[in-house]
Amino acid sequence: MGIFRQSILQILNRLRGKFTKRKYYCILMAGELHFNRTRIAPTPSGFLHLGNVLSFVITVAWARKTGASILLRIDDLDRERYQPRYVQDIFDTLYFLELPWDEGPRDLTDFEQHYSQVHRLPLYQEALQVLGNHGPVYTCTCSRSTIHGVTTNSAYPGTCRNKYYPLDTAQANWRLYTGDSKPLEIRTLPQGTMTTTLPPSMEDFVVRKKDGMPAYQLTSIVDDLHFGVDLIVRGADLWPCTIAQHYLASQLPANSFHQTAFFHHALLTNAAGAKLSKSAGDTSIQSLRKGHNNSSAIYGLLSRTLGLQEQAHNWETLAEQLPDMLHQPHGINE
Repeated sequence: MGIFRQSILQILNRLRGKFTKRKYYCILMAGELHFNRTRIAPTPSGFLHLGNVLSFVITVAWARKTGASILLRIDDLDRERYQPRYVQDIFDTLYFLELPWDEGPRDLTDFEQHYSQVHRLPLYQEALQVLGNHGPVYTCTCSRSTIHGVTTNSAYPGTCRNKYYPLDTAQANWRLYTGDSKPLEIRTLPQGTMTTTLPPSMEDFVVRKKDGMPAYQLTSIVDDLHFGVDLIVRGADLWPCTIAQHYLASQLPANSFHQTAFFHHALLTNAAGAKLSKSAGDTSIQSLRKGHNNSSAIYGLLSRTLGLQEQAHNWETLAEQLPDMLHQPHGINE
């Protein structure tokens, strides 16, 4: 079983009996750490579920232990899937579960008027211009179905790499050439600095989509640098994205992205072993609220899902019970 398919419950079962009553905060065993800012960065593509809440709790726990300010950053640049009700659900969930944040929008109106990624389009376009003028980007006209028809592992086969289409070709992606990629050093917690290379799934990844909009890997880096984020907490399934973003940062003008620390936590999975998904309609916090569950009941449900021995009733009591091994060691079965 691949490392990214292992559930939190499997990890807890292995640890049960060895780490009884260990505090989540013990993950900071490497010594006193301090960070400037971390972020909660949901995508409004559906209603939030228990897996999202777990990630938020881990982020808040890291922030409160290390002095980091928590920024709420909502990644809404995929305008085809954007719906205001999903943004509203983010605020409803955070307020209902009393999950704190220190910076960023306080409600839907504040978000749309001041914090939407649409307002930062000039920053993204500036980065794309740099890549277009000086970076190894090229135009790709391949569709997803074309790529899936010639590869079995989601890796881009390099079909358009040497076709040299103009960058202003309509309805075409920009891909970042990664053929010269060298080993990358990534600061991870609590393991320390790890050296790795781009996985096949991230070779020649897209930085500008066919509609001319910047792709996720680029907007995420630009936003984190813009807001001064130096601690990123995310699911272990995003480890390939972390690697890709480090490579992309190395192709941009001098920046501090390589100094950012990353904590990759294990994923909450469904009965079939797949990670929970908003788009797949996994049980949402909204539906639990509508079922007359209070916040304590939802934290209790999350405790039982995780196989914890005591039921949590808020984010603090949940964080206290998460073992110090609630992370995925990279480099094994990736």
